[in-house]
Amino acid sequence: MADRKPIESWLTDMDGVLIHEGVPIPGADAFLKKLRESGKPFLVLTNNSIYTPRDLHARLVRMGLDVPIENIWTSALATAKFLDDQRPCGSAYVIGEAGLTTALHDIGYILTDHEPDYVVLGETRTYSFEAMTKAVRLINGGARFICTNPDETGPSTEGPLPATGAVAALITKATGKQPYFAGKPNPLMMRTGLNTIGAHSETSAMIGDRMDTDVLAGMEAGMQTFLVLTGLTRPEQVEDFPYRPSKVVDSIADLVDRV
Repeated sequence: MADRKPIESWLTDMDGVLIHEGVPIPGADAFLKKLRESGKPFLVLTNNSIYTPRDLHARLVRMGLDVPIENIWTSALATAKFLDDQRPCGSAYVIGEAGLTTALHDIGYILTDHEPDYVVLGETRTYSFEAMTKAVRLINGGARFICTNPDETGPSTEGPLPATGAVAALITKATGKQPYFAGKPNPLMMRTGLNTIGAHSETSAMIGDRMDTDVLAGMEAGMQTFLVLTGLTRPEQVEDFPYRPSKVVDSIADLVDRV
């Protein structure tokens, strides 16, 4: 592998890297503490668009992890940044929770079901058939179709739940229109995140637990990538992919001394 510049900024996924089923992964607190003490720019990323950064900050604090609000980057924020760049002060019909609606309000978007510029689909605990029907009709009427992330399932204590990607597939079947996904593995989420903290891909690293989202997005954004084995991807699965992370480590604890 070619020599890389020293890592001056860090991006890390949340679930599977820092926490697992609501419990901090050993080493996560030490890693975050080292980052804060170092003064290096960093972001904690999640494809989940349900929560605002303030919500996530509070949830992490209850788990014993201190991540400042400004260091949290969600697919909802990436989606809002994309829409603000594409069509400032536009309008959208939104299926989602506070994380997404707040992000769109904050960029001056009007949330409406009357001839919106976009239909924006995000994560929600209660996907409504009525809302999906309205989305289909609006897209057929000319609204552009945007999704926060392509994840087809999400975790729960009872087992996997249908997520944004699965609902997007339903709407695509009904409209013939493919959505634009703003979240991982789209490197757009990495690039907008790096811009937010004033970082450059050549001197940045991405830590994740999934080859198909975290590592792929980090690689395509030009960053070094670290795969941790505390989440979804198992060691034997790494060779199934046509690309590789820069390094595979057991857990976030193995990266504390790299900060």
